This record gives sequence, structure tokens and C-alpha cells, in this order.
Amino acid sequence: MTTLLLRDADVLVTMDAARREIPGGGVFIRDGVIEAVGPSAELPTTADQVISLAGTVALPGLVNTHHHMYQSLTRAIPGAQDAELFGWLRRLYPIWAGLTPEMIRVSTLTAMTELILSGCTTSSDHLYLYPNGSRLDDSIEAAAIIGMRFHAARGSMSVGESQGGLPPDRLVENEAAILKDTQRLIETWHDPKRHAMQRIVVAPCSPFSVSRELMRDAAQLARSYGRSYGISLHTHLAENDNDVAYSREKFGMTPAEYAESLGWVGHDVWHAHCVKLDAPGIDLFARSGTGVAHCPCSNMRLASGIAPIPAMRAAGVNVGLGVDGCASNDAAHLLGEARQAMLLARVGHGPAAMSARQALELATLGGAKVLNRDDIGALAPGMSADLVAFPTGGLDLAGAAVHDPVAALVFCTPQTVRHSIINGKPVVSDGHLLPLDLPPLVAEHNRLARQLANTAH
Repeated sequence: MTTLLLRDADVLVTMDAARREIPGGGVFIRDGVIEAVGPSAELPTTADQVISLAGTVALPGLVNTHHHMYQSLTRAIPGAQDAELFGWLRRLYPIWAGLTPEMIRVSTLTAMTELILSGCTTSSDHLYLYPNGSRLDDSIEAAAIIGMRFHAARGSMSVGESQGGLPPDRLVENEAAILKDTQRLIETWHDPKRHAMQRIVVAPCSPFSVSRELMRDAAQLARSYGRSYGISLHTHLAENDNDVAYSREKFGMTPAEYAESLGWVGHDVWHAHCVKLDAPGIDLFARSGTGVAHCPCSNMRLASGIAPIPAMRAAGVNVGLGVDGCASNDAAHLLGEARQAMLLARVGHGPAAMSARQALELATLGGAKVLNRDDIGALAPGMSADLVAFPTGGLDLAGAAVHDPVAALVFCTPQTVRHSIINGKPVVSDGHLLPLDLPPLVAEHNRLARQLANTAH
């Protein structure tokens, strides 16, 4: 057994049931699980490794509920910078058709590095196209290298342009093959146990790129493993006005009604965006326990609108944060996403619509609930040992941390964690990523990004 003691944080934000914020707080960890939380003077004095958190605000690792990591290769690509969702996709589909397994692996490492350095310890990733021999396994193996807690979503597209869908026909898959590969991934990679580092999510891409039958069959496949196995379902829903119009034209229903008709509601389901979720849809999600991945930066970037997050939260909908694909956000800074969630709520509903602490709650406990997990998102005995610590003495928090260091994290958004602990193991130490050498990774990522753009057809 191995032990780790983290001590003397300026403030330890627990997100526990009492929402304690402990001055001089610390955490004692054994074998990747938190054993004790409290003032450092009340914790054990020795451990296999001791890390000082002095000069930091420490909090539970942030949880990212929606991403497309491969899109880090096409950030700020010309021709897609000023488009709404459907036009943006039509510009990028032909480029993404050139993706290779190496590109999937390197882009995953790059995106995860950016997430980890911004305070994220758990991430979902929605990979829904598999050209040139690419597999979800390429992402999963990258996550194991860097040490991130990972929900790998086996996305898919099966309805191409010739059938009235949005993606090019060459990027869609046969539905029987999709289901077969999804089953293979579940049986190869999914860990249903508490504190799992790796889980598989069943995730047809969207109502405008897969059939009604695939949505139905995917839900049945996920649930055939039983509730205890913990297979979740994920897709895009009600992202913008065109998305809603497509649903009404093709299915004669709102997106929420369409989801309900196919069994896509419940505690094991979360939907990305939901910018245009109407009042009956919000009520349905609240009653059924269906979650929402709120992606404010992407929603603004693509001019999709302002998701009704205050109304969702008031109704009791589980809401987490997602940075979404790097090409529709152009960054993957999860603490920055929390700031944008707070600010965007205030644009629509006034300065009291969301506080800094409520934004942090979305990024921690909210994300854990959306991913259907009870072992992350808070610092308490029995929880997974995922913790991040942001320095308070730098320029970014000058004049803020002296007043309210917790709120300062959201209002001022420090760029990089000082320490990141995932599954009880240091992944960032004194601001340095331990598993990888960053400059060679960035150079390789840039080489592949140029290659992908140059070979687009």
C-alpha cells in the first residue's frame, strides 16, 4: 500500500455535503482513495510522499463532460472561423476524413495535457468518426500514457448526405458494424468498479447523423449490461435553431421528445449543449435524471445561443461543463469554461444568476453527476484521490486571492495548476507535467495538423 499526504493549502475546497472550505487544509490518501480530509494539524504526520500545498487553493479535480479531442488538430482553421454549426461541420468534415490513428493518439495527448494543466482530472471524449483505420482504442491508450481518468465515448455516424444526413457518405459507418465494435470496446476496456480510470460510453453522434434505429439499438445495447455495469449514453441535442428545425422536419418532434421516444432519458444519459431545450424538455430531464453538458464557449463561438442553465438548475437538472471540441472552442481550459459559464448566465439573467462557487460546483460535483459517478467531484473520505492546486501568489491572482481566493479562481482564471493528483498519483508537480515532455509533443502535434490540412480532399 502507498500513502500520500497533501498538507497546508491556503484553502482546501472540499465540495463535500457541507461545502466546507478549510484554511490550512489537507488530504491523506491511501492507494488512490481519500482516507482523511481536514485541517493539516489533524491529519497523519507521515506518508510515503508528502507534498506541501502552501500558497495554493486546492479543490477536487475538475470534470470535463464533453470534448472532441481530435479537433485540436483543426483549431482556428480558415473557412470555419465565422460559421454556425452546420456550415462549420461541412467545412471540417472533408479535413477530418484524413485523420489517422497517429493523429488520434497525438491529438488526444495534446488535448489531455491542456485539460490537466487547467485543473481537469476526469474527461469524456466523444470520437464519432474513424477514417483510415482509426479506432477509439487509439484515444484510450493515450489516456493511459498520460494518466487521466477517462470516459471514452464510442461515437458514430451512419446517415450520410445521400440519405438526408449532414456528414459525407465516406465518413459514415454500417450500423451493425458500429454496434459490434461498441460491444467489443465495452468488453475490452470498460471498468464498472468504483474509482475506475477507464469507462466506455455508447454515443451515436447526433439526430442529424444517425438513424432512429441506431439510437434505439444503442440504448438497448448499453442497458443490456445492467445498471451495475455503469454504461452511460451520450449524444448532441438541441444545439441550435437548425438542429431543432431538423428534428421537427424529420421526426415531427422536438429534440427532447425525440430523445424520450427512443429511451434516451434517465440517470445513465447525458446530452451535450441543449441550448434550445424548451420548458417541457427541462421538466422531462429533471424528472428523469437526464444530464446536460453545458459548453458555453462553443455555444458562443458558433453563435448557437445561451443555454437556459439557470432554469435547468432551478428545476433540478444535473448540469456539468464541457469544453467541447477544440475547433469550436479553440481552447480546452476547463477553469476558463467555468468562468464563461458564470458570465454567460449573468448576461441572460443578471449578476445573481450564477456565483463563482456555483460555477466551480458545475465543474466538479455537477460533472460527476452527469457522468453518473459517486466517487469523484468532492474531497471526502472514500472518494477517488483527484485533487488540483492553483497557486495564489502570481500575477493572475494579485489583488484577488487576498480577498477571496476561492472566487478568484473563477473571476481571474489562473492558467496552470501547481499540482495535479489523479488516482492518488502526482501528474503535475510544481507546474510541470510529469508523464510527457511537452515541447516534442507540441511539435509533433503541429506537424500532424499541417499534414491533415494539406491532405484534405
